[in-house]
Amino acid sequence: MTAQVAGVAIPDSELARRAIAFVEQDMPRVLIGHAFRVFLFASLIGRHRMHDFSEELLFVAAVFHHHGLAPRFGGSNRRFELDSADAAFNFLKSHGIAEQEVRNVWYAITLHSTFGLDGFDSPLVGLLHAGVETDLMALHFDEISDSDRAAVVRAYPRERAFKALVIDALADGMTWRPETTFGNVNADVMERCNPDYSRINFCGLILGSQWDE
Repeated sequence: MTAQVAGVAIPDSELARRAIAFVEQDMPRVLIGHAFRVFLFASLIGRHRMHDFSEELLFVAAVFHHHGLAPRFGGSNRRFELDSADAAFNFLKSHGIAEQEVRNVWYAITLHSTFGLDGFDSPLVGLLHAGVETDLMALHFDEISDSDRAAVVRAYPRERAFKALVIDALADGMTWRPETTFGNVNADVMERCNPDYSRINFCGLILGSQWDE
């Protein structure tokens, strides 16, 4: 790991090292690089917003946020975000992290792909989401300098064809549970990657319900 990028130190505590070692055994390279960039972008945004947050816990959240896509969760009928959050929760609890801090990481991971949420006491929720948005959709560039953004990509380069690769990685982890994507951005992934996928329509559920009116 690069020790420092754009003025942000990559956490090198025993907790951080064990977190990345735990996740690396399961996850493809494209998602590992994504996790590091998410952490760095989120940290830079947190500094820009003058938030008080634990970079160590933000790092763990970033490292685990896609862990639910790993083959070990094959057959799960839950949203991958919940599997990811539970894995991080159990990891942090086993290392003696305080209950509220563990819960903050759980919420951040669970909600990282849900848009339009705000107002949480813990800044981890908004920062992890912002880091993901930055690396995937090039948002929040106004909160990160060009030089800092370039430093992040230099340290943890985006793979060739990263855009397609990350979509494929998402699809691979949800192929056996397409119904869990209802009401979430992951439905877009399945619609693009799975020709047999049929999107559930919320209005259709209402209009086709057993109620007379």
